[in-house]
Amino acid sequence: MDECCAPQTPEGFDREFNARFARRLARRYRREGLTPSARLVLEFAEAVGLEGSSVLEIGGGIGDIQLEALKRGASHTTNVELSSAYEPEATRLLEDAGLRDRVTRMLGVDLAGTPEAVEPSDIVVLHRVVCCYPDYKGLLGAAAGRGRRAVVFSHPTYSLFSRVMARAINAVYTLTGNPYRAFAHTPDGMIAVLRGRGFEPRYRGRSGPWHIVGAVRA
Repeated sequence: MDECCAPQTPEGFDREFNARFARRLARRYRREGLTPSARLVLEFAEAVGLEGSSVLEIGGGIGDIQLEALKRGASHTTNVELSSAYEPEATRLLEDAGLRDRVTRMLGVDLAGTPEAVEPSDIVVLHRVVCCYPDYKGLLGAAAGRGRRAVVFSHPTYSLFSRVMARAINAVYTLTGNPYRAFAHTPDGMIAVLRGRGFEPRYRGRSGPWHIVGAVRA
């Protein structure tokens, strides 16, 4: 779950998702492309229709999904991020691809708290984010409110083992004074939030421990 869970303050985000972490992600992306789970996210977006579409990604990190979306016809992407450590690597990747002018990166915006700070987009992506945000109802509700056509998110397997592991991880972080926390949200509860905002699941996929849910506006 090392790429899923989030601390509770912007300072915590920078501590957990630091420059070293960002460099590792960028190296892997340059070498291997998208991870299998990220490819499933992008495949859903393509099925919905990327050509000429705008994409909003919440917690997109180095922006690898957005880069691939732009290469596949998206008109513009917006990244909302709480950790500043991703910015140097994200900027380098964009400049190398010649796509800097088609991306907006917003730093320090908590979508659940200030959804009005972000313009609506055709497709909203939350990959390895919702599972560890404390208020999944607020985050997914705000994401759905910004989505015109589709929302796609991922979550880890929801099982007794995963819930026990989350508690164990949190106990270690508490003892070490690390604000990072893991959360095991119920998939049915997350889907219910989208349905309450007028979205209906149309796709479910899985890659390893990651489950992908794609929903379209009903």
